[in-house]
Amino acid sequence: MKKILLLFCLPMLLSSCAEKPLKSFTAIQVNEIHNDSISVRAIVLDSNQLWFAGNDGKYGAIDLVTQKMFRGRIGKDSLHPEFRSIAKTKEAIFVLSVANPALLYKISNDKKVVKLVYQEENEKVFYDSMQFLDTTFGVAMGDPVLDCLNIIITNDGGNSWQKIPCEKLPKVEEGEAAFAASNTNLMLRNNKIIIVSGGKKSRCFVSEDRGNTWQVYETPIVQGKAMTGIFTADFYDENIGFIAGGDYEKQEENVNNKAITKDGGKTWKLVGQNNGFGYASCVQFVPNSKGKALVCVGGTGLHYSSDSGKNWQKMLNDKDLYTIRFQNDSLAYAAGRNRVVELRFEY
Repeated sequence: MKKILLLFCLPMLLSSCAEKPLKSFTAIQVNEIHNDSISVRAIVLDSNQLWFAGNDGKYGAIDLVTQKMFRGRIGKDSLHPEFRSIAKTKEAIFVLSVANPALLYKISNDKKVVKLVYQEENEKVFYDSMQFLDTTFGVAMGDPVLDCLNIIITNDGGNSWQKIPCEKLPKVEEGEAAFAASNTNLMLRNNKIIIVSGGKKSRCFVSEDRGNTWQVYETPIVQGKAMTGIFTADFYDENIGFIAGGDYEKQEENVNNKAITKDGGKTWKLVGQNNGFGYASCVQFVPNSKGKALVCVGGTGLHYSSDSGKNWQKMLNDKDLYTIRFQNDSLAYAAGRNRVVELRFEY
């Protein structure tokens, strides 16, 4: 009798121990919070402020409580640089321009002091992404100037920056570079630096010791042409990561353009084949989703997945959002052509 009772209870026990299914987004509310003649591919959330940086030297901050707006513009000589990278510490905001000359500015939290902290002149220079790990350590990466990715680091909170010499970095392949689509080519997780490339070769570069040594891993993302490969990546933690991209010249194609890793970027598995978005500009994990929920913006609209990228649901047709960041698991902010928007997701 005891054996029968135990067997009868076993399915109930297994059922009670089963992981609860992830709640899914059912709708989205869009609220425009900034409109201007500007292309924004770089945003960062800082407490109750959203900082943005874009073309024509323009940058700014939006108070997310009062909606009060601050606008700034940076010029050097007759140049108003295009900013596609932004990052923050507790003390300051940093914006980095693309193209020659590369200009990296430190902006004080009170917005009163703007200081040039790094400059690089080279006809090949083109920076794609920048992140800070904490109050002292930061990294920026860009396209190859020589035969390696262009990587600079700071150990003093962004006051000074040093280039990692090519002899300490992996060699790039012919036609391998990166895309400054949404400031998401570079991720810092604890002491790990993760960088993704694109173009004729699309790979994942990983350093587990803050840039002293590197490993390079192949990815299955479509590659082989100048405008193919990984355009965006995000890591939920040190192990679970997602890459997305495609062919910029064939934006509707949604095959071989998304992949997931569960071992920190060493191996990647294609998901969502012939499903969901085509060309991807920015992908982000939804907070508190255990690495299962993702949102992507790009050339075919805003798409959402609740099953680690296997299946996708289109939630917005808007093709002019380039970058997105989450404040919490139901509130995000996105930016793109001429505007910044608030996105409230409903479960």
